[in-house]
Amino acid sequence: MNPVPVLVAARRTPIGTAGHGFAALTVADLAAPVLESAVSALREAGIYEGIDDVVLGNCLGPGGDLARVAALRAGLGVEVPGVTVDRQCGSGLDAVMQAALRVRSGVDELILAGGAESASTAPWRYWPPTPGADPVRYTRAPFAPAGFPDPDMGVAADDLARVRGIGRERQDEYAARSHTLAAAADFTAEIVPVGAVARDARVRPGMTAARLARLRPSFGAAGTATAGNSCGISDGAAVVAVTTEDRAAGLPALRIVGSAVAGSDPALPGLGPVPAIRSVLRRAGRRVADLEVVEITEAFASVVLAVADELELDESLICPEGGAIAMGHPWGASGAVLLVRLASQMLRPGGPSLGLAACAIGGGQGIAVLVERVA
Repeated sequence: MNPVPVLVAARRTPIGTAGHGFAALTVADLAAPVLESAVSALREAGIYEGIDDVVLGNCLGPGGDLARVAALRAGLGVEVPGVTVDRQCGSGLDAVMQAALRVRSGVDELILAGGAESASTAPWRYWPPTPGADPVRYTRAPFAPAGFPDPDMGVAADDLARVRGIGRERQDEYAARSHTLAAAADFTAEIVPVGAVARDARVRPGMTAARLARLRPSFGAAGTATAGNSCGISDGAAVVAVTTEDRAAGLPALRIVGSAVAGSDPALPGLGPVPAIRSVLRRAGRRVADLEVVEITEAFASVVLAVADELELDESLICPEGGAIAMGHPWGASGAVLLVRLASQMLRPGGPSLGLAACAIGGGQGIAVLVERVA
């Protein structure tokens, strides 16, 4: 019988606004403290017998294998390898999914997995110059090849809102909810302070739908996505330890029930989580109605609301302590942040039993991971 993978020692940095508290820190600088904290927790629990691998997601770092660099930076030892994953905004969740599949296969027994992003220190890149022309900077990699839609995510969020009839007022109301819930929550237990930064930078207490309604559209005069009902560009890192249920016996843990990735229309990437969620629930023999808590990356209010509408998902179950609209979206780390948030909520006394994390991904993809509390 294959081992059952579980998540323990879930940790994250505070989420910083790009150019501010973490402005001078590299991706490895952010990842290293959470790796160290996870190892310390494993040692205290008496289940640390060496790490088989470090798997980290990242989107816009300097290239190379940042997971290996971060592992060395964290002092894990030259014998600990590392590999970096890029599935854009789903990278952190994909890293954990890959780690869980390796543990389930029996090949590995303990992997540190998650993601990290430093928008503040992301390098500038340029296309090779053509004769007689200056080099052209590109701000993101293509999400799809020529012949396919390849909208920027903000433009795509506006398109999704229009196509699905999700108005500005509803988006602002959802965004106000995110800020209100995050302002009321205590994230201290899951956060690893980095330098003098010990709290999420973007959360705004007292944010109301009326205040949000004053903001102008960010991606075109006819659009409905604004700086207030969209996520912020952010820095941060998150890590979980993925091990076997037998090895973690007696510890607070989340069992990985299943995972799925799926493709969708590149023109409306915000709907990507829908087929991934349906797939993981079908494989696990569960229904949307069975879910007790859902963490979806709040890149844009329209994305979360469109997914909820399509799945007939109770909005009150989504990000019940606020999400990326309030806290920020460190792209490559955000999927792992969702799992840290699930662990914090589900492992409390009387916490939810079944939870799901999901991300929409540029180019028309979705990823979802289903977890349950270990009794």
